Amino acid sequence: MEITKNKEGQQLTVALKGRLDTTTAPQLESELSTSLDDVTALVLDFKDLEYISSAGLRVMLSTQKTMNAKGDMTIKNVCDDIMEVFEITGFSDILTIEK
Repeated sequence: MEITKNKEGQQLTVALKGRLDTTTAPQLESELSTSLDDVTALVLDFKDLEYISSAGLRVMLSTQKTMNAKGDMTIKNVCDDIMEVFEITGFSDILTIEK
């Protein structure tokens, strides 16, 4: 998985490419934990994300909890397959998702 970060003021945009699964979730979690100190708006761009596993969902949930205390988190450009995972798991009710 490729992670690209772009920070503008207090907004951090993180673009993901590839698969967010058991192997790559720790990498994303590490990147986010060191990047959110002065961030009040987190945008996750899933345009090039092909797959998300339960490990990836866990990272989304923990990051959402972190951002709830600091500001907001938005997930953008979600493909139909990943949106279906969010809907089936109920994450679509927890996360702010912009298709």
